Amino acid sequence: SLRIFLTGYALPVVGNGGAFKRSLLLSALSYLGFETYQVISQAALVRAAATVFRVEEILEQADYLYESGETEKLYQLLTQYKESEDAELLWRLARASRDIAQLSGTSEEEKKLLVYEALEYAKRALEKNESSFAAHKWYAICISDVGDYEGIKAKIANAYTIKEHFEKAIELNPKDATSIHLMGIWCYTFAEMPWYQRRMANVLFAAPPSSTYEEALGYFHRAEQVDPNFYSKNLLLLGKTYLKLHNKKLAVFWLMKAKDHPAHTEEDKQVQTEAAQLLTGFSDKS
Repeated sequence: SLRIFLTGYALPVVGNGGAFKRSLLLSALSYLGFETYQVISQAALVRAAATVFRVEEILEQADYLYESGETEKLYQLLTQYKESEDAELLWRLARASRDIAQLSGTSEEEKKLLVYEALEYAKRALEKNESSFAAHKWYAICISDVGDYEGIKAKIANAYTIKEHFEKAIELNPKDATSIHLMGIWCYTFAEMPWYQRRMANVLFAAPPSSTYEEALGYFHRAEQVDPNFYSKNLLLLGKTYLKLHNKKLAVFWLMKAKDHPAHTEEDKQVQTEAAQLLTGFSDKS
């Protein structure tokens, strides 16, 4: 039989007008359906672009508030988007929740809730983007915080995970001084672990986490090389680590730098005080 083609469909033309009309109608509807699909797809793309732009705008606001030390305003901004699927937004929310928990005016009960909330946000950030160095960093920090509520056994067990995520953060971004500094703190903490905790760790785990002051020192120096004077606590810990290694000359050098570091935050002031006390201790002995 004779066949004609209409918009890609083969339609029979043999003495059956009704069948032809129905086929023509179906083809027209198919074409309309395709046009509608195109319109919907374009609308979806426009919405997606608008969403990306919106997220970028929120992140800019968030970073401005963070740099300005506006902890509460930052938390209020980001909690509006706690159902977000964006990893960059979620890790910032984890950080903001943790910062609110650290405020002196936050009650112990509220602090605990915020610490667990921060961990949940960091976990979601990591699930959304495993290539985000910041998601790895804040997930490790939040696990460490939660350990304060779960006892020494959980804290030691979590140490393996914490180390793994700090190392991943450094691998993904070798220029992030904070991740390197935090790896130094991990080493310092296990280097100075009290004997009774070390004994407990040996009983509970076949290969408990361990480190040395030399390892810690390596990370603190590396952080300083990446971003000199980026953090007063890194300067303080360089001084304290040299003290542990009985190198008084270099201990004094770094403690002086910590004491003279400009105090922009409450933590900076605490660092200045501790550095000054340690230096006074040297003066008393000499």
